[in-house]
Amino acid sequence: MLIYSLQSNAKDARLAVASNFVNTAQVLVLKFSEQTPYKISISAASTGKFYAQIRQAAPFDVFLSADRQTPERLVNEGFAVKGTLFDYARGRLVFVSQAPGSSTSVEQLLRQAQFKKLAIANPELAPYGLAAKQTLEALGLLPQVQARLVMGENIGQAAHFVFSGNADAGLLPRAFALETPEQKKLYQHSWLVPESLHQPIVQTAVLLTRGQHNPAALAFMQYLQQPDAQGIIASHGYN
Repeated sequence: MLIYSLQSNAKDARLAVASNFVNTAQVLVLKFSEQTPYKISISAASTGKFYAQIRQAAPFDVFLSADRQTPERLVNEGFAVKGTLFDYARGRLVFVSQAPGSSTSVEQLLRQAQFKKLAIANPELAPYGLAAKQTLEALGLLPQVQARLVMGENIGQAAHFVFSGNADAGLLPRAFALETPEQKKLYQHSWLVPESLHQPIVQTAVLLTRGQHNPAALAFMQYLQQPDAQGIIASHGYN
């Protein structure tokens, strides 16, 4: 789990962020800290891992999930505050390939399973991994490519497999295309997966029970819904 601590004291808040959103969250937290007296520390991991940690009393105040089901479950189980759920981003899945010299379109590279290793996130822990699995099932490819899957614990690890060359293809978030020059270059050879092939990737925020009386957590939840924050989120590749 990655941890980015900007500051830590009793009046600050701890934010649990799904791995796909961590770079965007860093920008949001910096902007928020410039506009308020509060500071936020960020922890990044898979949505499923955070679910388990929060149920074990991990000291987080706000949870930015990569799906809606997990925050809803935490509300129902008493670990998050009812009425604080809101959708902060909608993600898209992209197939990327390291075979730009091929005469076959990138879409057909996936449909014809023309890759040696395909990186995805663990569908049991990561909503983007679940969307990848659903895409492979919808295309009738899962039995054929099961032995060729390289599975990351979270979507950040899956992306690293592709960017490092340990996998020659991947099903990754569109947002990663905007993060570094190397990633932008790789995403030139990509196919935006139709949402009809998987469940929509709706990312939901929720105030956790631990943070319900924390002014920094409450202020950050409000900030996320402001036009300034929503503009930053959109500029990072989210709908």
